Amino acid sequence: MFRRRLLGPIPDRILFHPTDTRLRKLDEADSCIRGRFRLGGQRLDVREGSVFDAPMPGPSFAVALHGFDWLRHVEAAGGDLARTFALKLTQQWLKRYARFTPFVWRTDIVAERLLNLFCHGRFFLPNSDLVWRSRLFVSLRDQTQFLARTIDEAPPGLPRLKCAVALTLAGVCLGDSRNSVLGLKKLSAEIEREILPDGGHISRSPAALLEVYRLLVMVQEAGAGVHPAIRNALDRIAPMLRFFRMGDGALAVFHGGNESDARTVDATLDSDDVMGQPLGLAPYSGYQRLACGRTLVLVDTGPPPSGAHSLDAHAGCLALEMSSGAHRLIVNCGMAVGESDEWMTALRSTPAHSTLTLGEVSSGLFLSGRMGGLLGPRLVDGPDLVETRRGEDANGITIDAHHDGYLAPFGAIHQRGVTLSPRGTALMGVDRLIPEGVGRGRRKIPFTIRFHVHPDVRVSLAQGGGSIILKLSTGEGWRFRAGSGEVSIEGSVYFGGGSPRHCEQLVIGGEWSGEPMECSWQFEQLT
Repeated sequence: MFRRRLLGPIPDRILFHPTDTRLRKLDEADSCIRGRFRLGGQRLDVREGSVFDAPMPGPSFAVALHGFDWLRHVEAAGGDLARTFALKLTQQWLKRYARFTPFVWRTDIVAERLLNLFCHGRFFLPNSDLVWRSRLFVSLRDQTQFLARTIDEAPPGLPRLKCAVALTLAGVCLGDSRNSVLGLKKLSAEIEREILPDGGHISRSPAALLEVYRLLVMVQEAGAGVHPAIRNALDRIAPMLRFFRMGDGALAVFHGGNESDARTVDATLDSDDVMGQPLGLAPYSGYQRLACGRTLVLVDTGPPPSGAHSLDAHAGCLALEMSSGAHRLIVNCGMAVGESDEWMTALRSTPAHSTLTLGEVSSGLFLSGRMGGLLGPRLVDGPDLVETRRGEDANGITIDAHHDGYLAPFGAIHQRGVTLSPRGTALMGVDRLIPEGVGRGRRKIPFTIRFHVHPDVRVSLAQGGGSIILKLSTGEGWRFRAGSGEVSIEGSVYFGGGSPRHCEQLVIGGEWSGEPMECSWQFEQLT
């Protein structure tokens, strides 16, 4: 009965194919064609039968598989073998899921599947069997109408915005103007909810912002994006994306996602004809940018996003990332897509960030158990108050910030001051713990200040001790020193590039006794 309500014209072709600027990898295509699927950070080897009949290794794999995330890689391979593979896999999907199936027809997965077919369907659809193609277009009509009916049930934030984009493009690509009108209406509402005045995304994630911009460019390219809200959003987002680019052109790793790829960022920003440049601060997004000489530093100076927008948020308040020229020096650990819940929680916690941790306790907690099952792994009990001051003078650029994420458990305020010298040859910092409140006692609580080093940087103790040398692949060197506390080199892991890589971290350890505490540190370029 529900399916009979999915009325609308049945298209016979895709009228418009949007441009997908995401990176396409030939090795991924080759693996899929050989039956080795790597999707959503997980892997599945299929020796016989259909991948759709095999047990899924995890939810992220299933989302990517049914969202046709593999199709862009297969199209990049080109040739008859890849075309036959794409056609065969789509036929297998249609045979099993042409009609409503709960997970496979989840609203956000439907949107992803439609977008991938619109972008890459011309690779294999035109020369396919007419009867089969007719069945596919009936299913596309049904999925589009289903999306129109259920779009308000999509998870808030980026998933719902993506659904609005998919519905808008479905109207253009399949020739149903009613869906375009409805999609644009929903999209305008989501832009107003999600895009901050400075151009950032409500999730505070650079990777999410890049995805939003890519999607809005697709709508604009289709000729459906003449709405002023979309044009205004694109003009605000582009400078903010440049704000988040490190020296290598890829994105800083904050609040979920990863670096992306510099070529993808370039291709996505190609449509920006305004060429707005980033400011030094993003007050609504909660970030500070220090750029002098060849050195760039980004500091997270905002509270975590709230509610459903915090599902991928990290407890990394006052964490920083640093690059010298085209090379990353100091990073955060990133997000492990497709890994276990334990891994995901660990990488979202404070110790996985280049900031101070008190009592080895994260400055924000994550929902788990029954509440986590109902609401998702939201970040809760994070800092409520984060205040920042910025100054620029002859000594360079200075940021002073503090947060109250450790006030409730320990009665402490964490303050961090950072100064980048005018030529970018020295980054000087100080971390302070300031007691606030009464009745906390005077027990000693361990604190740790961490700086996670990018995997491409070689770390070693300086001769005579007392400092640590960081060597870039170009031979450029930096010296790290701490004014107090015990400094050591420990192992770490970096997921910012999309897959785990071993790296090192610089660790300053000490104890806080409830009195004002100050620990200074410095990165200095070697000449």
